[in-house]
Amino acid sequence: MPTAQEQTTTGIPRRVIWLALAGAVGGFLFGFDSSVVNGAVDAMKEEFALSEAVTGFAVAIALLGCAAGAFLAGKVADRHGRVPAMKLGALLFLVSALGTGFAFGIWDLVFWRLVGGLGIGLASVIAPAYISEISPRQVRGRLASLQQLAITTGIFAALLSDALLATSAGGAHQRFWLGIEAWRWMFLAAAAPAVVYGWIAFTLPESPRFLVFKGKEDEARKVFDSIAPAEDTDRHIREIQEAIEEDKLAGQKGSLRGKTFGLQAVVWVGIILSVLQQFVGINVIFYYSTTLWKAVGFQEKDSLAISVATSVTNILVTLVAIALVDRVGRRPILLAGSVGMAVSLGAMALAFSSATGSGDNITLPGAWGPVALVAANIFVVSFGASWGPLVWVLLGEIFPSRIRARALGLAAAAQWVANFVITLSFPVMASASLPLTYAMYALFAAASFFFVMFKVPETNGMSLEQAETLFVPKGSAKG
Repeated sequence: MPTAQEQTTTGIPRRVIWLALAGAVGGFLFGFDSSVVNGAVDAMKEEFALSEAVTGFAVAIALLGCAAGAFLAGKVADRHGRVPAMKLGALLFLVSALGTGFAFGIWDLVFWRLVGGLGIGLASVIAPAYISEISPRQVRGRLASLQQLAITTGIFAALLSDALLATSAGGAHQRFWLGIEAWRWMFLAAAAPAVVYGWIAFTLPESPRFLVFKGKEDEARKVFDSIAPAEDTDRHIREIQEAIEEDKLAGQKGSLRGKTFGLQAVVWVGIILSVLQQFVGINVIFYYSTTLWKAVGFQEKDSLAISVATSVTNILVTLVAIALVDRVGRRPILLAGSVGMAVSLGAMALAFSSATGSGDNITLPGAWGPVALVAANIFVVSFGASWGPLVWVLLGEIFPSRIRARALGLAAAAQWVANFVITLSFPVMASASLPLTYAMYALFAAASFFFVMFKVPETNGMSLEQAETLFVPKGSAKG
């Protein structure tokens, strides 16, 4: 059991911080694997003589793998445990890294991209579930936010790795170490963190809440004693057992089914949070950024450096969210983020409505160029300090313990499908009307404000069992 000396100055046992960081390594691989393709796209296209449509399919197929992986993650985690699911995710990451790095044809590469997507989907579910279940209630928000911090760090590492490999080789298509092209090394680089993640998974204890579900109270007690020695372990175990019994009395028995369009209301809350997180356009907002930067004086060759700088900004604002989430609460940060996103996206729509030219030759007259650039950065900051990390925090704590992994898996799957829809629709919508595209994202940002205002209660400072009761309709077994 940790002594007082083994606690940090914040009062969090070092073991808890280690377990949360270890669980978040899956988020790092999530960010790395989903972004590493950026530097390899043009070289892949040249290597396999791909059309634009096939290139887009090869890139986007991973998103469908992510949705499938997220959906399956809940079933794996509930049947075999959180840690075995991490081990499976590490294996999928490793196999995908080697497969894509040594791909001999486009369909071979597409298959390994799909495998990598399955791994990303698994990681997107298991990391927040595990972190929330081992975190003391008073610091759960900060520790759960490590998932988003790990994702943004993984994105930064992937972009930096791509830039270093391409620069060192003289181009992504040029041969590098061992006569292997640099673009292949970009994918192979993901093997290193995959091995580390797999090794870490073998050192982690199982989630104490999962152990209680399986009737292993003694093992759960040992884990609780090691991660929260100052808290009442017996009370924690009683709360989990009572939640299980109440679920049975309510006839739920771990089912996601309910009276609200076929699902429990809380599952819909998680799904809508996930979809809104993507429908504000975060993953495509900078698809048009090269034109934006050129319009305000940047050279096209600077775009990679600006992308890396943007990823650093994401990391820094995520740290802000981590510092505030357990002090300010979830709702105020989400509401402020929604306002910031809606206003900045609206400003971008207004700026591009004044643009002249078309395609890659758009010019923003007068002050509209700087306005659009500033608005884009405000959008990144608003998202990164609020909806980026806090959606993962809420997904880890709002679902009843008995369905947490499966409900989180369904919500994460919806998030990946929404990402896929936005990714595919953006080029068509942007070519038709860029101002209307940004205006649509602004409307979704505004909708996110009202959804949080009326449907998302504050969960700060509550145990997971207390937080889940906030979403139970009056008159139920828990009410």
